[in-house]
Amino acid sequence: MTSNSPPLVVTSGEPSGIGPDLCVGLAEENVVVMGDRNLLAQRAESMGLDVKIREWETGGIFDGRTLNVIHVPLAAPSVPGKPDAANSRYVLELLERAAIGCQHGEFSGMVTAPVHKGIINDAGIPFTGHTEFLAELTHAKQVVMMLAGGGMRVALVTTHLPLREVADAVTAELLESVLCILDSDLRRRFGIPKPRILVAGLNPHAGEGGHLGREEIEVMIPVLDRLRSEGFDVSAPIPADTLFTPERLKSCDCVLTIYHDQGLPVLKHASFGRGVNITMGLPIIRTSVDHGTALDLAGTGRADIGSMKEAIAVAVRMAESEKLMSIHPQERHFLA
Repeated sequence: MTSNSPPLVVTSGEPSGIGPDLCVGLAEENVVVMGDRNLLAQRAESMGLDVKIREWETGGIFDGRTLNVIHVPLAAPSVPGKPDAANSRYVLELLERAAIGCQHGEFSGMVTAPVHKGIINDAGIPFTGHTEFLAELTHAKQVVMMLAGGGMRVALVTTHLPLREVADAVTAELLESVLCILDSDLRRRFGIPKPRILVAGLNPHAGEGGHLGREEIEVMIPVLDRLRSEGFDVSAPIPADTLFTPERLKSCDCVLTIYHDQGLPVLKHASFGRGVNITMGLPIIRTSVDHGTALDLAGTGRADIGSMKEAIAVAVRMAESEKLMSIHPQERHFLA
């Protein structure tokens, strides 16, 4: 980030997972970490890391040797590898505090360590994921989940839905909304002048002309044809089993798949541990690691920090692109 830009904030996530481990490795990054400072100090000690922790104050300095922290106290003691539902409210408080700080200009964007959805739900709090939680918190009408890595960007029409519900969820209105958000954010936050988007079909062979399902014919193609006539660079539905070929990927800026496990296995095969989860359509910038809490690795020092550092790097580029576009909206530079 430039010296006159607000810093990024990193939420430390599920306290019994590897989130705190990843965060204590960020002293050399110009970011502010949000979490329980005692937990972070304990985790650094257990990992044999000599990390100094300093309470962050707006306008503070980064010196490459000290971790700047906004202290949010745990509700209950945390043991590596043993989640406690009593800390679920703490986990969500990190997200709320970070998002509000982004909305008020305190931070340029937020980067999130993984949370444990099951434990949060065990506490009696309905929670399906960061994407949906932040959308509700920021009053975003529609958000889009996109992962980047392995030379690809893959976005989703639907996110955390049971497979049997996907076909009914894919309406013309939803598909159009997702594509509009994707096109807009690729321009504004990635500096791409005219995003080229390849769209996967829902059914095998993209419906095989209606013989394997009619969703492509009745729902998808009319929307894609109309958006194309309005200037969008979007493909017709492409069979997912031939979509991710090198030749096709060279000709696009993003792939839009219909459901979670249609596109993400391909991207994670190509980039796991270096991928980045990005929430498009929010009024704030939010990126995340591409993996879960890895409870078995918590406190061992064996967690790979690669995805976290990549998530920070992507958030920095997004913030710089957005700032550039706000100053010079006629200038578009590919920064991602």
